[in-house]
Amino acid sequence: MYTMFSDTIAAISTPRGKGGVAVIRISGEDAFAIAEKFIFPKSKKSFAEIKANSVFLADVKTPEGKLLDESLITIFRAPRSYTGEDVVEISCHGGILLTQNILSAAFSAGAVQAGPGEFTRRAFSAGKLSLTEAESVIGMIDAKTNAALTLAQRGISGSLRKKTEKIYTDITSVIGNIYAIIDFPDEDLEQMTRLDMENAMDSIIAELDALKSSYRTGRAVCEGIPTVICGKPNTGKSTILNLLAENERAIVTDIAGTTRDVISETVVCGSALLRLSDTAGIRESSDVVEQMGVERSRKEIESSELILAVFDTSRPFDEEDKEVLGLVKSAEEDGKTVIIVLNKQDKEKLFSEELFGGFDVISISAKEDSKKALSDKIESKFISGDIENSGEEILTNARQYSAVCDCLACVISAKYALSSFGDDIAGTELERAASAISELDGREVSVDVVDHIFHKFCVGK
Repeated sequence: MYTMFSDTIAAISTPRGKGGVAVIRISGEDAFAIAEKFIFPKSKKSFAEIKANSVFLADVKTPEGKLLDESLITIFRAPRSYTGEDVVEISCHGGILLTQNILSAAFSAGAVQAGPGEFTRRAFSAGKLSLTEAESVIGMIDAKTNAALTLAQRGISGSLRKKTEKIYTDITSVIGNIYAIIDFPDEDLEQMTRLDMENAMDSIIAELDALKSSYRTGRAVCEGIPTVICGKPNTGKSTILNLLAENERAIVTDIAGTTRDVISETVVCGSALLRLSDTAGIRESSDVVEQMGVERSRKEIESSELILAVFDTSRPFDEEDKEVLGLVKSAEEDGKTVIIVLNKQDKEKLFSEELFGGFDVISISAKEDSKKALSDKIESKFISGDIENSGEEILTNARQYSAVCDCLACVISAKYALSSFGDDIAGTELERAASAISELDGREVSVDVVDHIFHKFCVGK
């Protein structure tokens, strides 16, 4: 076993499989010394003679001297590398066995296996990346929509880091003024009046509130919205799942009660990502298996954030429909987002949307190409503004959201304390606020949190 940052690490940085090119990365204090044991430049130069940030052709050999490949080698000298350490990257032919043999040669020469995300973790520890920028790296890799990719690219550029740095500076400015008043009451040291401090905190609160609100969009784009499709049997729920998934994910028949269990699928819905569940039709049944499916449907409604409640307008509105409507009314009262989907509009309508006053309603025929209309409706509920062009900072995960919420609560408390309890309590609350916003970008963050973030990465990144 190696100790983090004391050893020179190596890993394959490209996906496993056949390909034209694969990349093996070596990083650490001994990267060049290790590389020289199995990489032999065609120029016959030593690694010390080769310029940094340059590429050269070399033979890569086994410890016994057997040729493995002719590869292109790139070297980066500390601190001007991705990790901030000396780095060697081997661009070889992309065979599964070949890349593994080259990696084994690196291990034989003294490198050790990199852990998940360890290259990026070293970059973070070296100050090359903030924590939000590091999270954006995995965001780029995992992006399933152009919107998610845009947010990740914006994060890597440091947009959120710059925003939080400004908020931190504004908070510490007020703290400094408060403590100047406390420590030197007889001196004219204050640069801000109490009204100035209150106005400054109002401005900070507004910025934090905007960031907090952005998480609804960021979560919908990057993490996905827990979504359930519900309704009585044979309303077209599975057809809607297939429509959104753009494949025959669920069996569709004219027989009521075909779906007995929850079918789950992650689907792209415009800029949003849906973690979608199609459920058994809700009705009374003597069938034990169907009863179990209905109970699971109710639980999915309770645990989902978005509910697509499907009603078949080609059949009369009945007691089963009333039961479904009652369930989604309760869900909406609990803060869930409900969209009433009136399906089978290609047939004669036996009831209208007037039955659903107060709900957001969309009328479609799921058998026809109506995905865009449904996607637009869902996007309007979760996506705020033009993600591609707005340039606004958007929180993309629960960790960031939690840090902003904590910071906001402390600043609000500090403003109240300034006028009600005294300067010392206000200063203490603002210190807590500064600590919370520092956690967001990694200035003050526990090792456990950092471990959790980087273990989401693949080995080699």
